[in-house]
Parts: sequence; C-alpha cells; structure tokens
Amino acid sequence: MRSLKPLMMISIFLALGATVVGCDPSKAELDTTKATLASVTTERDGLKMALDASKAQAAALQTQLADATAKLAAVAVAAAPAPAAAEPAKKEEKKAGHHAAKAEPEKAEPAAPAPAGATSGPATETRKGRGHF
Repeated sequence: MRSLKPLMMISIFLALGATVVGCDPSKAELDTTKATLASVTTERDGLKMALDASKAQAAALQTQLADATAKLAAVAVAAAPAPAAAEPAKKEEKKAGHHAAKAEPEKAEPAAPAPAGATSGPATETRKGRGHF
C-alpha cells in the first residue's frame, strides 16, 4: 500500500495539470466570444433606437399628411363655385309639333380629371389559355 500512495499522488497531479492546460485555449475563446457578444448587443441596441426613431418620424409624417389633406380639401371646397344657387333658373320653352323632338341638348359640365392612379385603358389582368397570344 505504501508504494501505491506516491503513484496515486503523481496521477492526481497529472490529472489536475491536464485540466488546467486543457482550459487555457477555451478560456481565450470564451473571452473573444464575450467581446463579440458585447459588440453585437451594442449594435442591436443602436438598431432598436433607430427603429424607434423611424417609427416616431413615420407617425409625425402621417399626421402632417392628414393635416395637409384636410387643408387641401378645405381649399378645394372654398374654391368651388356655388352650383345652381348663383345662376338664375332658366325656363325652357317647348316647341310645338315636329320641332319638339329636335330640342337642343343641355350642355354638360366637363368631367373631372381622373385620379393619378386610375387609367381608362384596357384591363390589366393577364390573359391565359388558348387563342390569347
């Protein structure tokens, strides 16, 4: 038994030494991983702040757009002439006999311009199937 005690002591020291030597490369890797994590966390926080600022700016621009649209509508209503109240009523005279069918047509007001996105051309759907080239 006495000869086993020094052998056990040597094996314990070798195991302890191997453990210490084995941890050194992983400690350096752990330190670089911690540094990378810190930089990524800082970058993420900066991006979150930029996102919040963009959302606030979008909300402000939306309110400005609503205000501008309301002002434009108010100006359009104020600039529109009064339709029939300002003009005196005209009496139409009926023609007698065969001239009644040739009555003068009423002049229509010019049509309002189409909205910017609307088109008056053909439909835009894609035609498929036989006979459509």
